Amino acid sequence: RSLNMQVFIAGPRTISRLEPELLKHLDTLIDNGYTILIGDSIGIDKVVQEYLAARQYKKVKIYASNGIARVNIGGWDVMKIKVPADKKGFAFYAAKDLAMADEADYGIMVWNGSSKGTLNNFLNMARLGKKVLVYYTPDRKFHVMQSLEDIKKLYLNH
Repeated sequence: RSLNMQVFIAGPRTISRLEPELLKHLDTLIDNGYTILIGDSIGIDKVVQEYLAARQYKKVKIYASNGIARVNIGGWDVMKIKVPADKKGFAFYAAKDLAMADEADYGIMVWNGSSKGTLNNFLNMARLGKKVLVYYTPDRKFHVMQSLEDIKKLYLNH
């Protein structure tokens, strides 16, 4: 593993607290000095940012469509992702997610089984051949996703 591992963390806007299992993973990322790539939304983005700020962790990059960060609790560097003027709504915000998937070595995603933004992130990571550790909220377990097959299995079995 390179010392400069970059980890893409994402999840739904509807989740406003972190489970102890997720906090353990965040602590491991911090202890290893990995760079954390995260979006600028409410929900998972915000609660992860709050935790990282409370731990005074510096190796964080906030990704924002057109560079306007809606949430940046720690005052971290903002990666300005250019978005074509014709992209609106979901497509507008999905642009920064694709940039994070591209930059990351792997991902940690929280998924409730319905967030299409998070599902889109798995698909991007799978297409890029990158591993994602998914914390699936309905069963409160972690699942390793490495392919579209893995995603289908998780989705269809729950």
